[in-house]
Amino acid sequence: MTERGRRSVIRSSQQGFVLVAVLWMLAALAALATIFSVYLSNSARALALNDTSLQAQALVSAGVELAAYRLQLAGEESRPAGGSFRVRLNGAEISVSFVSEAARVDLNGASKELLAGLLTALGANQDAAKEGADRIVGWRTKPAPETAGNENALYQASGRAYPPRQAPFAHVNELGLVLGLTPELIERALPFVTVFSGASGVDPLIAPPEVIAALPGMTPLTLKQFLQERATLPNDNEAIAAALGEAKASATAQKSNAYRIIARIHFPGGRETASEIVIGLRSKEEPYRVLSWQDDVPLRQLASREL
Repeated sequence: MTERGRRSVIRSSQQGFVLVAVLWMLAALAALATIFSVYLSNSARALALNDTSLQAQALVSAGVELAAYRLQLAGEESRPAGGSFRVRLNGAEISVSFVSEAARVDLNGASKELLAGLLTALGANQDAAKEGADRIVGWRTKPAPETAGNENALYQASGRAYPPRQAPFAHVNELGLVLGLTPELIERALPFVTVFSGASGVDPLIAPPEVIAALPGMTPLTLKQFLQERATLPNDNEAIAAALGEAKASATAQKSNAYRIIARIHFPGGRETASEIVIGLRSKEEPYRVLSWQDDVPLRQLASREL
């Protein structure tokens, strides 16, 4: 092959290599463009979701502020035990319901009999309910010197790696740590218990049927009659006691400063979200304090919680 031929072959090889390199670069650029396009699309969706989330938080906060304002405006003596309202803000509808925590059984204040009654009303047999109530009281109570170590020994014997708190419940989810309570029973109990009311009894005018059924001395007939009549009963201690009969002992006239608020946000596009907040009403200088706040509550769980 002549020198001219060899040079022609070399030039052709170089041109082919350059062409291949250019094609690879074009392919890489196309891939980068696709990736960048997907990134921008995902970023836009994330920003939109984040913006909606921020808007929902602001709307829920507005609902809580309005509920607290209404409750404070009513005054301590005439403050309603529950209520609801709707308001539109920024194109979204806020549906707010609120109810006193006195509608629930307080894990730190309720008697052993009331706790056992609630567990029975939720499906536990009498022996299991009594044992569960004993363990709940044992969890929240500082032991006397003569009984110190007894509750700890029960947890050690059952293989638990922790002792009972022997101090007030800080959160209702601590029920999951209490000896002798099944997960199924705890799940059924959570919508009916609290650590915020500070009351030994419950307000029978607003308590759900499961809680009314838990009152010591309650019978099926009395329960049926009371639930039929309570919408027309006056907010009078003597009338309520007469309607409850033997179950009146655990019905309390004590008002709670803690209220549970459920705020549903309905956005124009059809999206709906819900939050559950517990507040404690305080003074004019500090109208309320948030005790518990849960966003994105599954809507199916709210039926038994709303007023």
